[in-house]
Amino acid sequence: MDLQTVWFLLWGLLWAVFFLTDGFDFGVGTLLPFLGKTDEDRRIMLNSVGPVWDGNEVWLITAGGVTFAAFPKVYAVMFSSLYSALMLILFTLIIRGVSFEFRGKVDSPRWRQAWDTAQFLGSLLPAVLFGVAFANIFRGIPIDKAGVYQGNLFTLLNPYGLLGGALFLLMFVMHGALWLSMKTTGAVKERAAATVKRLWPALALVAVIFLVASRFSTTLYANYIRHPALFLVILLAVAGLLAIPFFQKNGKLFYAWVSSAVFIAGATFFGVIGLFPYLFPSSIDPAFGLSIHNASSSPLTLKIMLVVVLLFIPLVIAYQIWSHRLFRHPIGEEDLGYEEAY
Repeated sequence: MDLQTVWFLLWGLLWAVFFLTDGFDFGVGTLLPFLGKTDEDRRIMLNSVGPVWDGNEVWLITAGGVTFAAFPKVYAVMFSSLYSALMLILFTLIIRGVSFEFRGKVDSPRWRQAWDTAQFLGSLLPAVLFGVAFANIFRGIPIDKAGVYQGNLFTLLNPYGLLGGALFLLMFVMHGALWLSMKTTGAVKERAAATVKRLWPALALVAVIFLVASRFSTTLYANYIRHPALFLVILLAVAGLLAIPFFQKNGKLFYAWVSSAVFIAGATFFGVIGLFPYLFPSSIDPAFGLSIHNASSSPLTLKIMLVVVLLFIPLVIAYQIWSHRLFRHPIGEEDLGYEEAY
């Protein structure tokens, strides 16, 4: 396996890890106005992700950094082509991060409601926009021979792109509801568990529609048809989706959450594997697309980066495992009295 292929797989893996880690706190923020009936409920929800949400976003920085360093031409064309969508994501993520810290600074219902709205929009919009962006990448972006985008923001809002946005939103809300049912107590836990049951049929339906639509709107299945063993990735995602209600019904909430993570990773790799060897295909002409062969850094750069990644990624993973173990207990009203609580 050449270095370009190794970095292509790492690129896909880092995006998958970002979606399955930050995905649950996007889901919690989106569910905030629906499951948080009282101020105490909303504080419990926010504190369930409080110790880990910023660590989860490290994976976004890592995935973006890898795109910049390993495939600089993709980074340049992606950020110029999807500039409006990516800037919108950036601003909403900033507002969302600020809402965690500012919500409790003033003892006023209007003040808290304003930051709760920021938390909701800062979670909902990135979830949808990431789905729209990746669905359009799977479908092909209208870039010409020079890598110039021949479209606008509304070009991305095509039916397949919007379907991707709906799928990502449902995936993250399901992931967040499972997190709340595992990490909270009392009424919030019960409402989250009921949400998982109501949401699962919708997620399964949209996932099936997305798989079928991908057959007609993209060329993702070409790699699978050439190498049928790759269909195991799709089967793994389906198994993860089917396992969610099974484990929830049996009270094994951690396994249900892990199953959701498997589904998210499988859904991401379904697209990544279908893209290979392209990272940013062109819908105008396949020859204009950016692949691992015409958009990667030099072999020396890729080798140095691989050494750095092999040294530091295990440290990041070890830190996140430690932080999750440290804050593993479910959050209840008794935890809201701590000075560090949101």
